[in-house]
Amino acid sequence: MATTLAGELENTTHLPSGSLRHRLDAVDADSIDLDAFERMVTEALEELPDWVRDAVDGIAIMVDDEPPADWHGRGLLLGQFHGVARTRIGGRVPGSLPDRIELYRVPILKVSRTADDVAARVRKVLGHEIGHAFGLGENRLRELGWY
Repeated sequence: MATTLAGELENTTHLPSGSLRHRLDAVDADSIDLDAFERMVTEALEELPDWVRDAVDGIAIMVDDEPPADWHGRGLLLGQFHGVARTRIGGRVPGSLPDRIELYRVPILKVSRTADDVAARVRKVLGHEIGHAFGLGENRLRELGWY
């Protein structure tokens, strides 16, 4: 978890580079295009309990092919939460950017062997990032199985 200059939380889901499967085992990026991937994200959102969907209402869920070019963390970035955790006292700062969760299609495909693996990884990454939106840190998410 890193704090940006604006005081917003920036949380990431990534896999250490040593934990990745060989690229030949990954799902081909052409086999699950952006539209199909976005449908998987929508389905994952629809599977969430009503109280979770209500709690994350107002957080933009975004999909992109790749993480930002300026991300230089260790490992492969699968998703990120940008914003202020729902548990943080004081909430949003007027004029700040809206909260958002980003999922990255190509990295998720790289760690998946089948379309079912992709769908499962989408659910896990989305759940992980929602956990950050609720103020949960990496260790707690790991304990809960959302890592």
